[in-house]
Amino acid sequence: MKKWKFGIVGAGLIADFHARAIQDLPNASLVGVYDMKLDRARQLAAKYSVKSYETMEGLLKDVEVITIATPSGMHLEPAVAAAEARVHVLCEKPLEIALDRIDTMIAAHQKSGTLLGGIFQNRFNTAMRPLREAISQGRFGAVTFAGVFVPWWRNDDYYQDSWHGTWELDGGGALINQSIHMVDMLIDLMGLPESVQAYTATLGHKIEAEDTAVAILRFPNEALGMIYGTTASWPGQFKRFEITGTRGTVVYLEDSFVVWQFADEREEDEEIRKRFGKIESKGGGVSDPAAISYQNHMKNFAAFLQALDSGCEFEISGVEARKSVELIQAIYASAKKGKIIQLGR
Repeated sequence: MKKWKFGIVGAGLIADFHARAIQDLPNASLVGVYDMKLDRARQLAAKYSVKSYETMEGLLKDVEVITIATPSGMHLEPAVAAAEARVHVLCEKPLEIALDRIDTMIAAHQKSGTLLGGIFQNRFNTAMRPLREAISQGRFGAVTFAGVFVPWWRNDDYYQDSWHGTWELDGGGALINQSIHMVDMLIDLMGLPESVQAYTATLGHKIEAEDTAVAILRFPNEALGMIYGTTASWPGQFKRFEITGTRGTVVYLEDSFVVWQFADEREEDEEIRKRFGKIESKGGGVSDPAAISYQNHMKNFAAFLQALDSGCEFEISGVEARKSVELIQAIYASAKKGKIIQLGR
């Protein structure tokens, strides 16, 4: 079994989740860490007994894969540098904050023949399998509505002297940072909407970007949808996905199904309700960004390595990871212009 040599670019909060995920994979080893702030790189490297690098070029010479854990608006440069060094990239969400920057990343890796993948670890929650199967089997009948809700809380300290909530480095606020995982889930299960009309507002914090957003969607199958995301809902509640149609309804709360009902009740439905009906999470990221598990990150990384080993396409390719940013940018454009925005045009 090949053991892939990993490096981490960026040594902030999420980089520690990356390091733990890599450490627990049998076919991966963490070689080192690079951060523009050398002291921070040294601290994370020491925690995992690996090397800290003074330059990204030095790191790229010693590894085969990097994970990018820098602020969102600083993903482009290491991603392109890695492509030029023929190093594969697994990049934190969002892939970047602007579509032209994402397209540059995708083109660089297509040219070099390396793999660019995104990190949307919630896709690897075990409960996603029966939900995807129910949708693919048409158990909802005609789907009439699908929506995601992220009523989270961040205190003022989270934004104080930080890149969070800035247009330059975060690319926005509650939508592109906190809510993007559920936006990706909606796209994964329903496809990219064809149109959106939205409002955004900054109501609970003194930041550049939005801390509250609501968007109404229309999907290609004519189902309607909704996105609600905020960091101004104290004390924070679990994220939620709802899908309903003429033959069934499912409500997914945090990591569990609080509603799983179909007109054609099957034997496995009761087992699904028993297995996934209890919320195991102690709070997710509702008010504390550090209060998440790294286990789904590990599954995300494992799937990426499986794609590398097999030569198959990674399910969260650069093209796939781009879609959530495309939708969020359309939401921002709709809120700014006060009109319906068509996607894919």
